[in-house]
Amino acid sequence: MTDDTRIAIIVNPTLPLGLLANTAGAISIGLGARVPALAARRLTDRQGRTIDISSALPVPILQAQADTIRSLMLKAMEQIQNRAVVPFPAFARSLHDYHDYEAAFPDRDLAEEEIDGLGLAGPSKWIKSLTGSLKLLR
Repeated sequence: MTDDTRIAIIVNPTLPLGLLANTAGAISIGLGARVPALAARRLTDRQGRTIDISSALPVPILQAQADTIRSLMLKAMEQIQNRAVVPFPAFARSLHDYHDYEAAFPDRDLAEEEIDGLGLAGPSKWIKSLTGSLKLLR
């Protein structure tokens, strides 16, 4: 990624608050893993206390209904090179072990799934083209 990188997380605002927070958190971990430059840094204060930074870029949390999120995800997947696309399919909530999710995933069609959230990282123009009409989550 470049200096022109932008991030956006889109969530379904109808989710209960706990599920909404969990969705945004899980997506954030996925974005950080896919694009370590988003946060893989440490800072030290004048007293010598060192922390891991949370993010080197702003992370807007936007809102959209599940069908809009799915459409954005499918459009984003058309141009995946130098971009990160991290969806959170609703069916994942019913699986409490990652290995079960990994095993179930190949039998699913994301175009038919309800998508609770989506994380995007990539060129600013690409992010704006996908999310420019969405409102901030409030």
